[in-house]
Amino acid sequence: MERLAERPMEEGLTLILTHENADFDAVAAQLAAAKLYPRAIPVLPRRVNRNVRAFLNLYGDQLPFMLPDELVRRPVDQVILVDAQTMATVRGMGPRTRVQIIDHHPLARDLPPGWTYHGEPVGATTTLLVEGLAERGIGLTWVEATLMLLGIYEDTGSLTYPSTTSRDLRAAAWLIERGADLTILGEFLHHPMSEAQRRLYDRLVESAETREIEGHIVVIAAARADGFMEEVSTVAHRLRDLFEPSALFMLVEFDGHIQMVCRTTTDDIDAGGVAAHFGGGGHARAAAAVIRDRSLAEVREELLRILPHYIRPAVTVAEIMSRGVRVLPPDLPIGEAAREMQRTGHEGFPVVRGGRVIGLLTRRAVDRALQHGLSGQPVERVMEKGEVYVLPSDPVEKVQRLMIETGWGQIPVVEDGEVVGIVTRTDLIKLWGERLRVRPRLSVASAMEAAFPPAWLALVREIGATAQSMGFIAYFVGGLVRDLILNHPIVDVDIVVEGDAIALADAMREHHGGRVVAHRRFGTAKWLLEGVTITTPAGRVEGLKAIDFVTARREFYAHPTALPQVEPSSIKQDLHRRDFTINTLAVCLNPDRFGELLDFYGGLQDLQRGLIRVLHSLSFVEDPTRILRAARLEARLGFRVEPRTEELIHHAVDLLARVSGERIRHEMELILAEAEPERILARLEEWRALAFVMPGLQADEWLQERFRAMRTALEQGEWKAIEGAPERWRILAGWGLIVYRLPSDQLEQAIRRLRFPARDADVLRGVHDVRGKLDRLAEPLKPSTIAEHLDSYPAAALFVIWVAAPPGRARENLYQYAHHWRGVRPILRGDDLRRLGVPPGPAIGRMLRALRAARLDGEVRTREDEITFVKERLAKSLVGP
Repeated sequence: MERLAERPMEEGLTLILTHENADFDAVAAQLAAAKLYPRAIPVLPRRVNRNVRAFLNLYGDQLPFMLPDELVRRPVDQVILVDAQTMATVRGMGPRTRVQIIDHHPLARDLPPGWTYHGEPVGATTTLLVEGLAERGIGLTWVEATLMLLGIYEDTGSLTYPSTTSRDLRAAAWLIERGADLTILGEFLHHPMSEAQRRLYDRLVESAETREIEGHIVVIAAARADGFMEEVSTVAHRLRDLFEPSALFMLVEFDGHIQMVCRTTTDDIDAGGVAAHFGGGGHARAAAAVIRDRSLAEVREELLRILPHYIRPAVTVAEIMSRGVRVLPPDLPIGEAAREMQRTGHEGFPVVRGGRVIGLLTRRAVDRALQHGLSGQPVERVMEKGEVYVLPSDPVEKVQRLMIETGWGQIPVVEDGEVVGIVTRTDLIKLWGERLRVRPRLSVASAMEAAFPPAWLALVREIGATAQSMGFIAYFVGGLVRDLILNHPIVDVDIVVEGDAIALADAMREHHGGRVVAHRRFGTAKWLLEGVTITTPAGRVEGLKAIDFVTARREFYAHPTALPQVEPSSIKQDLHRRDFTINTLAVCLNPDRFGELLDFYGGLQDLQRGLIRVLHSLSFVEDPTRILRAARLEARLGFRVEPRTEELIHHAVDLLARVSGERIRHEMELILAEAEPERILARLEEWRALAFVMPGLQADEWLQERFRAMRTALEQGEWKAIEGAPERWRILAGWGLIVYRLPSDQLEQAIRRLRFPARDADVLRGVHDVRGKLDRLAEPLKPSTIAEHLDSYPAAALFVIWVAAPPGRARENLYQYAHHWRGVRPILRGDDLRRLGVPPGPAIGRMLRALRAARLDGEVRTREDEITFVKERLAKSLVGP
């Protein structure tokens, strides 16, 4: 594929087409061509094979295909025709449309003018294109790799047909290395059975018995097959396709022995363990055993007896669904539904009449309706009709079956006659994306015991128990869980509640006292504990000043960079609104699940790999301050921003200019409070973000070195003249270093842009002014003259100049002034001066200033010296200018 892959794409609309009744090789080849040619549009044919349609119903949202009716009305300049040599015309094609054929079959026709052919004798067209992807190092998602592997396996009979070449095997291996899931292949590939296999299949179907064990559907089929000489695994696959159980156990009695075949679709059922019990072997999802000297009835009876020991409870809909689902009435205008979709970002809504699900409204249907001017029509006119739903107790396999059967991408969840949630394709893909059918049930209870004082942990357990008694679920979430797993100190306790956080906080206050400050608009409450004595079975709670309770919520952004609108939701959606995967972990605090770790978005794996990964591609567009947070977390944790997230940062960095000044200043001050702010600023410089934070700001080597010098001075006590809280001093000094080299117009622009408080703005202006006096301060001046230059400036500004200035007299004068001269005052006071004859009014101030200057310059030292100084000046009528 080297010659093909290196051809530049032509200008204009380019489509990727294939034949009707497309199989996996055809559709997979379209996808591979789209990866090679990013500007080309893969257009599905109007008819695809049933197994292809089933795959696309489940995973199509992750793939770039369009339907013919969705194409815009534009001329088609070029067509890439894969796995076919003829095609039906598509709207926009004309006599000048060029066609390039890519096919693994020999050319079997004379080509019209403008047509070209590329083909080589391999087992699948997909192989040719995958070779091009491998040569160019193009990345794939696991769904893309799986579809391409399906294409190769289907056209090569799972690499067994005589037409299979070594190139097909190499291409398949490359796809497996990129994450292709072999377990999915078995679900969607079908091979014809022989006549003998068909007869055995019919007998097994007649004998099949369905059992429900721990929420899983298990099928056991048993039959005799004397004289049968063929492979039975194909029959097992067909039985599994027919019944679609969580597990199939097939028993076939031959002359003198019984062959057992075990197939499962979930890691909750240990097929290998069952086979091992009967003397066989295999792995968790596929295993077999040969059983001798026992009857079919005996083996079947023993199988039923032992199965519960090898089956764990199923993952249920309740564990992965999103609660707080929004439903639409059937008479709602399509235009209003479109606005709701835009506001929430949802791809579909259940349509409900009288509490009963009657259909699903999809974004695709809404978009097409708007194109046809139907915004005022009711949603019932364009919805997918059907009373399709699941129960919270249903296994997730039922959701998958419904998605395949209906094509719906969202399945409503109904409980007690009310729609209480929804499960989406994305939920299933995230559940199974790591080759797993269930999420591992991890517990961090032991880590909590190590991190929290016993009394704190006892109080947390009580909160969880109280939440459970009220019908709520309480969680630790986000940064607290991250730090818990990383064994970092836990400082604050924040709890997210599926339910009513304010009600839970009030219940704890009623039991223990304290005070609750609630914000009902946001569903938040702070339980203030200062002055409150809380005694638990593990002792008194000490050092805990407050606990924040937050109702689980989701957020909507009216436009990029806007502050979010919020409404109550599920823990899953609450976590999805967060910035990075490592901040999406949650720990359940309810007694029956205490310590259970929830990881919907791969946060634990990213923690283990040391990666900062954003949740979705528009995250930085919705909130550009996450760019600043990414750099801060990267430096604090010693992690690295993963490549795709860094690419998204580069695309959105200019949006920082549209964020309000207060929010930017808040995030920057969090950076300045970190241990090594210069590392974070340097990273932001690398991303070209600083120019959008403050015009003229540069984190070059000079600034980084000055930050290091400032930190050394504070840590080693070189500068002792600190006023106010040390933490705030460091932040102010950091701002001072940042603005040190700015011209006055950019400084004023920054002060207005970031809306600095007046006192902080005075510090920054002081830095600018004193920097302008460095040359003067480098001259041999009396202390009183230096004081005249510096008295009006904040101490923090002087510290910044001392850190930034080069060694020399000016820097030494700054130090002497701050540590020795700034606090010098006359011994005499105003009343003393009046008694000595100084007239009331401005003369008192002038005399005090003159006294201070004399004391600074060593002209007076004692009280008597000052009295003499005053009398002499009064005698000469020289009170000072």
